[in-house]
Amino acid sequence: MELFEYQYGHNKVYGEFCDLLKRTPREVKSVKDIPFLPVELFKNNEVVTGNWAPEYTYTSSTTTGGTPSKHHVRSLQWYKQVYTEGFERVYGPLKDWTVLALLPSYLEREGSSLVHMAQGMIKASEHKESGFYLYDYNRLFDTISDLQVQGKPTLLLGVTFALLDFAEKISGGTFGPSQINWSELRIMETGGMKGRRREMIRAEVHDIIKTAFPKSAVDSEYGMTELLSQAYLRDSGYFECPPWMRVYTRDIGDPLSTPLRDGSRGALQIIDLANIHSCAFLSISDQGRVFEEGHFEVYGRLDHSEIRGCNLMVSL
Repeated sequence: MELFEYQYGHNKVYGEFCDLLKRTPREVKSVKDIPFLPVELFKNNEVVTGNWAPEYTYTSSTTTGGTPSKHHVRSLQWYKQVYTEGFERVYGPLKDWTVLALLPSYLEREGSSLVHMAQGMIKASEHKESGFYLYDYNRLFDTISDLQVQGKPTLLLGVTFALLDFAEKISGGTFGPSQINWSELRIMETGGMKGRRREMIRAEVHDIIKTAFPKSAVDSEYGMTELLSQAYLRDSGYFECPPWMRVYTRDIGDPLSTPLRDGSRGALQIIDLANIHSCAFLSISDQGRVFEEGHFEVYGRLDHSEIRGCNLMVSL
């Protein structure tokens, strides 16, 4: 509530949005009364709280030639603290992991917050094998095979379409009869298809990956340009938020409907308290379900929403 009042008074875009809805601090009496700013407003507006020069500006990917969102970041050190604490509370110290990043579509453009996070994770890892892989699947397979022999805990973080390409090459025998049967390897998919493959439900994606990596856990990361925090899904279960992040659903046809966490399907709304310097209360173009304890599922983009973000999994 304190952050809402602060951002209402010091964020021009958010303040005007609240005024238009007649949801000012005078009317907002509880968290569920707080207005959620549509992320589409990050495309053509400078969504900042306070008066400061950004240290960096993250931009969203676009697969339809549309306008990318811009998230101005006041402190890269703050972002590092947020993603590090978010990851380590789920998976333990980054220094204990070998981090392999398969993010070709993100490496091919500038301004990706996901690439910046992966760079920080690789740097925090204390293993020489950690690094980025563009389309060099042969080198990636050889590296994972070597790590399997060494028994080092390893995270393979990849954009979904590239992980599927890699998994299908393994299952198809591209790399010979060698197999990856390794329980110390975790596969983490993120970022969706980026227009490279047909959209698939998450269960189908995970099944294909598990065929190539039968003993490895398959996880997912949920984040986006307009947020600073990430939610993680472990072992093909549900997404879980860090304590400073909370997800709700709302009626798809009514942006002012009461935020819910009752398992009903709807448009997603997110509170990200790490977004102190931009906007912490965001209405997302994804749909899903949020359960009472806060775990959630993501089904895909809302109808008529631009397909450009992370974890683009549409239901059949």
